[in-house]
Amino acid sequence: MTNLKRTPLYDTHVALGGRMVEFGGWEMPVQYSGILDEHHAVRTAAGLFDTDHMGQFEVTGKDALPFLQHLLTANIEKLELYEAGYGILCYPDGGVVDDTFTYKLPGKTKGTFKYIVVVNASNREKDFAWMRAHRGDWRVKLEDLSDRLYMLAFQGPKAEAVLQKLESFDLSKIKYHRARHFGIGKERGLIARTGYTGEDGFELFIPVSHGKHVWDAILDAGKDAGVKPIGLGARDSLRFEAKMPLYGHEMDAQTTPLEAGLGWACDLDKQFSGRDALLKQKLEGVKKKLVGFEMIDRGIARSGHEITQDGRAIGAVTTGMFSPTLQKNIGLGFVKPEFTACGTEFEIVVRGNALKARVIKTPFYANRARGK
Repeated sequence: MTNLKRTPLYDTHVALGGRMVEFGGWEMPVQYSGILDEHHAVRTAAGLFDTDHMGQFEVTGKDALPFLQHLLTANIEKLELYEAGYGILCYPDGGVVDDTFTYKLPGKTKGTFKYIVVVNASNREKDFAWMRAHRGDWRVKLEDLSDRLYMLAFQGPKAEAVLQKLESFDLSKIKYHRARHFGIGKERGLIARTGYTGEDGFELFIPVSHGKHVWDAILDAGKDAGVKPIGLGARDSLRFEAKMPLYGHEMDAQTTPLEAGLGWACDLDKQFSGRDALLKQKLEGVKKKLVGFEMIDRGIARSGHEITQDGRAIGAVTTGMFSPTLQKNIGLGFVKPEFTACGTEFEIVVRGNALKARVIKTPFYANRARGK
C-alpha cells in the first residue's frame, strides 16, 4: 500500500496485531482479534475505535447558522448548545454529497457559537471543497480541523461505566446526541453520546497530540471488562445491523435521502440545496426504496449483486453479510417501491445463481442508545 494516509495511532494498531487495509485513502486496521470476536465485544461489553480518519470542519462567523441551514437538510437552528444533529449535504438534483453530524458549541466570545461538522473519511476533501464553493457572501470562516483534532469512538453497554473511571463528571447526565467538554487526566476535549454501532457509547474529540494517551487510558481502564480495540470490519457489521448508512453503499450522488429512507433527516419546510428536487420527488414518488432482507437459500448477498423477481431485474444489493448478532445472512438493497412490503420474496443473483430472499423489518438491530 503506497501513498495512503495513516493516523498517529498506526504503530499502536500494528503492535496490537491489527491487520491494516486501505479504506478511503487511509491505511486502517480491519481487525485485531477477528471481526466476529470484536463485533460481539461491542454488543456485550465495549470496543474502542480509531476514527481519526473522519473529517472534522469548524464553521464560525456571523452567518455560520444561516450558512449551514442553506447547506444541510436538517434544521440546525433547532440545535441546543452542546447538541449534535444528523444532516445531509445534497446536490441540487437531490443526490447525496455526504451525510454529516453537526455539533453546536460555545464560541470564543459570550453569546457566540461555533459548529463542528463531522464527515466521512473518503469524502473529506470533496466535502470541504463543496462547502467552500458555496460560501458565497456568507460571513463565515471554514477551517479543516481534521489534522488537529483526534477522534475516537468508545461503544458498547459497558462504555459508560469504563469511561466513568477516568472522568469525575457523571456521564449518565450526557443524554443521547448531547455533548460536553471533559478531561482525562490533564487532557481536555469534547465527549458526545453519539456513535455508529447501534449501541450506547461515546465519541471523543481531543487534541491530536493526546490521542495515544487517551486510547491507552481507555483500554487500560477496560481491561477487566472485556473491552477490545475494534477494526473497520466489525465497525461495518455493527452499523449494518443497525441500518446506519454508509456512503457509497446506501447513499451516493445518484441516490436521494428519500430513496435511502432518510426523509426524517430532511426538513422540507426550510430552504437548502436539493430541497426543490426532494419536494418534487416526494410529490411524484420515489423510483427505488431501501429494504432489508434475509436469505432463504444458503448464500451471502454482496454489494452490487442484482435483485430479481421471476428473472426480471428489480434492484441491487448495497450491503450484505452474515449477521453475527442474528446468526443469519441478511442484506440491504434498493428495489422498486412495489417490492418493499415485509414478506415479499425475490432473488439475489450470486455468481450466476438466483438465491431466494425475503424482505424483513429494519433495523435488524434496535438502537440501544436512543433511550439515553
